[in-house]
Amino acid sequence: MIHEILRVGMLQCNCSIFGDEQSREAIVVDPGDNIDEIVAVLARHALTVKAIVITHAHIDHIGGAAKLKALTGAPVSMNQNDAPLYDRLDVQAGWLGMETPERTAIDTDAREGDSLTLGSAEFHVLETPGHTQGSISLWIPAEHKLIAGDTLFRDSIGRTDLPGGDDRQILRSIHTKLLTLPEDAVVIPGHGPNTTIGREKERNPFLR
Repeated sequence: MIHEILRVGMLQCNCSIFGDEQSREAIVVDPGDNIDEIVAVLARHALTVKAIVITHAHIDHIGGAAKLKALTGAPVSMNQNDAPLYDRLDVQAGWLGMETPERTAIDTDAREGDSLTLGSAEFHVLETPGHTQGSISLWIPAEHKLIAGDTLFRDSIGRTDLPGGDDRQILRSIHTKLLTLPEDAVVIPGHGPNTTIGREKERNPFLR
């Protein structure tokens, strides 16, 4: 499977572009900004977007969703518990001193147990609240990869001091949903370098 990671926007959010080499269909996760670069990757691989998935509704992860949806026609999937955050996109933009990006309707409520299919791979939705109330992660068994959003990072965890954050909740999400995955599973966090489940179990100081 094609998998490219672009660091987009002023906060360098990791946007994942997955493409199936047979069907040429794609899933884009967290198109926070730099939509022209995302579209260029899609064009280079001759991919058609079938779904846009948002791990949580912070502006650096969802800011470009409306533009990408307008260009591709692909539906947007997000957990509805983050709808109040998305409704305050203008407030989030004010925090960062940036213009408020265009909003779009959320087409699908991404819930625990849901899955998306891309070629022969399934993307399983895990509800992992704590960073925000609607935070989700995506487990892709065929690729042995976890898209963790801002829940789990290399040597760290997501911040919980913003609206909707809960420190006990994020630790519960990590311990019950993520650390139960295979130790050699590759973790693609919302920012920064990749890691593995095993490495974070052994070295992450926030998980001891």
